[in-house]
Amino acid sequence: MEDKNARTAVLPVSTLTEPLLPGKGASFSRTCLNLTNAVSGIGVLSMPYAVAQGGWLSLALFALVGALCYYTGTLIERCMRADPAAAVASYPDIGAFAFGSAGRRAVAAFMYVELYLLAISFLVLEGDNLDKLLPGVTVDLLGYRLQGKQLFIALAAAAVLPTTWLKNLGVLAYVSAVGLVVSAVLTVSLVWAGVAGTGFHRNSTSVLNLSGLPTSLGLYFVCFTGHAVFPTIYSSMRNNKHFSKVLLISSVLCSVNYGLTAVLGYMIYGDGVQSQVTLNLPSGKLNTKVAILMTLINPLAKYALLAAPITAAIEEKFSLPAGGGPARVAISTVVVVSTAAVASTVPFFGYLMSFIGSFLSVMATVIFPCLCFLKIYKAEGIRRIEIAAITGILIIGVFVAITGTYTYVRQILGTF
Repeated sequence: MEDKNARTAVLPVSTLTEPLLPGKGASFSRTCLNLTNAVSGIGVLSMPYAVAQGGWLSLALFALVGALCYYTGTLIERCMRADPAAAVASYPDIGAFAFGSAGRRAVAAFMYVELYLLAISFLVLEGDNLDKLLPGVTVDLLGYRLQGKQLFIALAAAAVLPTTWLKNLGVLAYVSAVGLVVSAVLTVSLVWAGVAGTGFHRNSTSVLNLSGLPTSLGLYFVCFTGHAVFPTIYSSMRNNKHFSKVLLISSVLCSVNYGLTAVLGYMIYGDGVQSQVTLNLPSGKLNTKVAILMTLINPLAKYALLAAPITAAIEEKFSLPAGGGPARVAISTVVVVSTAAVASTVPFFGYLMSFIGSFLSVMATVIFPCLCFLKIYKAEGIRRIEIAAITGILIIGVFVAITGTYTYVRQILGTF
């Protein structure tokens, strides 16, 4: 039998994951707000596109994905409770508690790649929407002409760069709370566009599109990606016994907003909806400007939160002082510049988001929680019905990861 002391010895409180949300002793209502902020993100912009890819019936899969992600979130909570004496403070810590140092490395690797690609997607989002808001802008810089999407990606990267140099990112957690307002304003803007502009009369909508279901599933999983910060939020609660209730409330709130955006966007724009629904809004209209401006705030506020764990991991890898001035500035600058360079070459926002959801988010939200839970609790015994349910969830996760990734690669290759 494995020695528990040997297993917990590899569990120092991780410095790789900075708390995204304010400290300890958070109340029930505050934690609901914090968790909803963590889950709610730019995935809302791709919801109408996801329905367009899979058809109306794919919304049933959206409900299934939401239920599965809620359940796997409770598995993370139970992993946190498995041994109160263990210093389980982050997602990699859960991987280490279950599978030792190899588990820590595997979970950390997928988590950092996901964060890096999400940072890229934020810059792509900024570039696309600013180009729509301010079309035709061109700047000559050092003999190079920057224009359109590439110009605005560079400007967005320059805007977020100073925020990545900060040692304490707590203030950014408060700023990111506007993400909830952003999502609500976007939904209102769609209703506004439907009533005053295009109207709800598009007939070119499909009921079911089997070939597009892998893309839809990947985008649906993006909507509920947030499991990597669940341990931090759990630890910050005044009474963490209520975490599952907080998770349920946050999941329902986000699902309602995602669902409304999906239905309204697809009813208005039909199969012609773009990978970011804001790109369908008519240029020059007030509702378009409001939606885009509000949408742009969220990525700018959250970029540094995504980059912080990556920067900390690089600092630890090279044994640099955590939060050290020159080293942190240099590493953060390299991270921002590299994400901007990649963002400038990404052809389609929807494909990138689909890949994140199909592979990386599925690993973080489905496969890792299930495997860690089974490993941690196998000695104590798990009910057969729960083993069957978790096995079924794992099969779904593997299926989505394989088919979604294959579809993503095929679509990308088809653009060249």
